[in-house]
Amino acid sequence: MLSRLLPADEAAVTHAAALLRAGKLVAFPTETVYGLGADACQGEAVAAIYAAKGRPSFNPLIVHVADEAALDSLVDRTEDARLLGAAFWPGPLTLVLPRRPSADVSLLVSAGMDTLAVRIPAHPVALDLLRRVGRPIAAPSANESGRLSPTQAAHVAESLGDKVDLILDGGSCAVGVESTIVSLVGADPVILRPGGITHAQLESVLKRPVLYTNLAQELGASLPSPGLLTSHYAPHIPVRLNASAPLPTEAWLGFGADQGIVGGAARRNLSPRGDLTEAAATLFALMRLLDRQDFSAIAIAPIPETGLGVAINDRLRRAASLNSPAVFISRPKG
Repeated sequence: MLSRLLPADEAAVTHAAALLRAGKLVAFPTETVYGLGADACQGEAVAAIYAAKGRPSFNPLIVHVADEAALDSLVDRTEDARLLGAAFWPGPLTLVLPRRPSADVSLLVSAGMDTLAVRIPAHPVALDLLRRVGRPIAAPSANESGRLSPTQAAHVAESLGDKVDLILDGGSCAVGVESTIVSLVGADPVILRPGGITHAQLESVLKRPVLYTNLAQELGASLPSPGLLTSHYAPHIPVRLNASAPLPTEAWLGFGADQGIVGGAARRNLSPRGDLTEAAATLFALMRLLDRQDFSAIAIAPIPETGLGVAINDRLRRAASLNSPAVFISRPKG
């Protein structure tokens, strides 16, 4: 059965808001492209975005909110952020900012990092939906990963089919290219992705130079951004992947039924029922919980290389290879 595609009238937007609050996926128009939305505070709903898009790894997602008051509950806004927000919000600008410790947003949204990419869209349907939901909405482009971004509701239906619970048809997108992403977490503002706001417009507001991504990389900056991730959350202690059981001093991160596995200094499970969506939703929170210096390592059970398991394993390998003092890989037998 194909996804429901409805004109974005009051009844449809009200229904869409209820679906989002219930943890479902809703595609909706913005001024840039159509977004594939999920409640950013529900980890399993966010994981469903990756599953629907076939996204190869857990890159950060943009969080959409209705107003600046909602932003202030999620991120710490710098003076540059206030200047740019006043000039371009609502509009096609995304800012990467420090995440507030109290922000009730799934760590899967930010790929486990301490930043959030946020924006206030300009499309009236998007703003109406966000106000009705009353919660931050994570929303990458509503298309299969690697495909052209959708600027019409029909494009979403063609690309995602029945992987989305509702598509709100708000007509063609006015801008037609993704939002400009600017990182404000370092000493200098950095354009991570060009888009609907130009470099000249940004510098005109800030009255100082704005760097481009390639220059920032030459300077050694970290650039956590949707679609342009160059660093990942990595634990401070060693990681042992595809482990069959923990050593006495290790923390154990299981998957599926593991009652027969004994030992370990601490024990957690990504999904006792072996559900990859649940595992994706809990991955970063549990990794952070076990990332303690009193454990010799984190021993992680094998994760199936299917569906979201591909993305989970991708992130585990990336995280382990970056900052861990050592990485041990135990190959499953057979």
